[in-house]
Amino acid sequence: MDNYDPDTSQAAIEVLRLTVTDGEFKAPIHSHKKGQLVMPVTGSMLCEVDNEILMVPTESAVWIPAGLPHRNRPASSASFCFAFINSSKVALPNKCCTLTITPLVREMILYLAESSAKPPALEQTNKITEVLFDMLAQMPREQLNFPLSSDAKLRKVANILLENPSDRRTIKQWAAYLAMSDRTFSRLVVKETGMTFGLWRKQLHIVVSLQQLSQGISVQSVSEHLGYDSVSAFITMFKKALGKSPKRYITKQ
Repeated sequence: MDNYDPDTSQAAIEVLRLTVTDGEFKAPIHSHKKGQLVMPVTGSMLCEVDNEILMVPTESAVWIPAGLPHRNRPASSASFCFAFINSSKVALPNKCCTLTITPLVREMILYLAESSAKPPALEQTNKITEVLFDMLAQMPREQLNFPLSSDAKLRKVANILLENPSDRRTIKQWAAYLAMSDRTFSRLVVKETGMTFGLWRKQLHIVVSLQQLSQGISVQSVSEHLGYDSVSAFITMFKKALGKSPKRYITKQ
């Protein structure tokens, strides 16, 4: 990757498959002239953009529009595909988002990653690319993001919660910590994130729990890390948010 520049290619799509072997993948915040689709093959990925953090478990992918500064952080020993796409060729949003990836779409991306290392059968590759672009535009969006804020006070709260997601301070306690009224704090959260404080913190718990569950951490340990009173309370929250229990969601394929 050190000597690779996807923006020099004229191809409609170019796919690389990479594996993290040393437990770390260090990449500074950067951007591309092309759009980028990041699909974990094994493990998971966190994508950081300026106003949110997106969780990308296996069987999902994150779409990063052209020109958007970002940083990808795969889990230890993760394997993933980077697909660099000419954004004018596919109808994907102009906003960063997480997409559900069907088994067929997944296999087409893996095929293109494999074929990039060999002399291309151009006609076949073009046909697969055309079908892939049509299908990507139809992939459902997932709510696996934790919105951040440029407001200094709210960003301070976000950083504390990211460091310690089990922090259970109430709106009243957070407002006192920031030296503002309960109402002002509540309005600030809605204005900056589009969510109530309770929903905003729940989104963080979804992101953190998926990250840990995809690494093989037990449901019990994740529940304790997030500060839930019981495993059943955590499972109930998770199921209401994502429609499946934690174990069923992680093993859904």
